Amino acid sequence: MPYPERSWHPKKLAGSKWTAVQPQQREKHFLVVALEVDDEDPQRVTRLTLEALLSKRQFSLHWSALEDTALWQPGWH
Repeated sequence: MPYPERSWHPKKLAGSKWTAVQPQQREKHFLVVALEVDDEDPQRVTRLTLEALLSKRQFSLHWSALEDTALWQPGWH
């Protein structure tokens, strides 16, 4: 899958809240706890780490995965 060229601004993405549309293992609410930025452009996010509020489990994914509204919604619902 080719990744989009656009990226989120680190200040807007860091600490943001997300809801999984289809929770697994009772994990529904997540926080962005870490960001990886492009070496050449520190304003460009490449990957991020989400942490589940319930279990504190962390996983990393490409920033564009959060744009898939079938999987993620911004905020907590």
